[in-house]
Amino acid sequence: MEASYDVIVIGGGSMGIAAAYYVAKSGKRVLVLEQSTIPNNIGSHHGETRIFRMGYGDGGQYVPLLKEALALWKELEKETGRTLFQQVGALSIGYRNSGFVRETIESSRQHRLEHEVLTAEEIERRWPGFHLPGDFKGCFDPVSGFLLSEACVLAYKEAALRHGATILENTRVEVVDEQDDAVHVKAGGRLFRGRKAIVAAGAWSAKLLPELKLPIEVVRKAVGWFQTEGTIYRDHFPCFVVDLPDGESYYGFPDVDGSGVKVGRMDLGDETDPDTIDRAFHGEKDERDLRSFLANFMPKAEGKLLKMGICMFSNTPDHHFIIDTAPGTERVIMAAGFSGHGFKFASVIGDILCELANEGKTKRDIAFLRLERFAKG
Repeated sequence: MEASYDVIVIGGGSMGIAAAYYVAKSGKRVLVLEQSTIPNNIGSHHGETRIFRMGYGDGGQYVPLLKEALALWKELEKETGRTLFQQVGALSIGYRNSGFVRETIESSRQHRLEHEVLTAEEIERRWPGFHLPGDFKGCFDPVSGFLLSEACVLAYKEAALRHGATILENTRVEVVDEQDDAVHVKAGGRLFRGRKAIVAAGAWSAKLLPELKLPIEVVRKAVGWFQTEGTIYRDHFPCFVVDLPDGESYYGFPDVDGSGVKVGRMDLGDETDPDTIDRAFHGEKDERDLRSFLANFMPKAEGKLLKMGICMFSNTPDHHFIIDTAPGTERVIMAAGFSGHGFKFASVIGDILCELANEGKTKRDIAFLRLERFAKG
């Protein structure tokens, strides 16, 4: 039997490594078990950047968490001396009756966030890289921008180690089992014992907790970086989400230092198994779809494909997260189902998971993220 820990964190991705940092900082003995390296390119946090949007079209109830998240990211920057956040603004664009844009505006007003509501003409005048139908509208959030995702994960890893965390990479977890007054975790042919366990294994979460039958669909997602004309996508160009009719939704980032405009699609995606996912980027399918969006809405960004990548979304039926203790126990805590919009919350969710592990409760309002909502139908 290995030495015991206060908390075992399973998964060293964005949520897991953030949780490990806060647990270690609280003075508890914490072990992180990660099947790959930290950071890595097999899960959902790679690809250099993630959008941080304060005015939120995915549910105004997230805004209080977003406010805390941004403050905690800035604290991490100060502690580590790393640049993790770029405040370039975030622009939510949609068709005339877009519920996403309406919710963005409403959440911004409700929470008194700095924002501007803009017509298509006003958007094109300020950012000529866009080409929009006349009846489109947008909401610009100047406080937001993007996080350097792998740098964020690495910063939490280094800080967790400084606070005394034990991290075992290339150690795949095989079994999580609660016995008596502890959680026993088998990984890499060894056995570990923890007072609590946090399962933050991303696309592998449902596999690790099969008895819970977590309502999570893992889908394959493609992203590409495209060469642009001139510098219009570099200077003061924001991150963006474009909500189109028929449920289509695309997101992207400015051309950072000539790396190209990065663009991906929020909706659709082929259901996959995280252990057998097709990680090849297919020009006929993946590139064609992204180019179609650029040709119609950002034509000066439809240049040479400079880079491509494949990651995964872990979607719940309502596209809200799952943060909870496993039914019937207070020892196994879950953080899963982030549905393609979770990374920006990793800082505050890490702290929430620390609270749940140390105190059995959190001061934040996460009732809408409990697993029981699915049991209620």
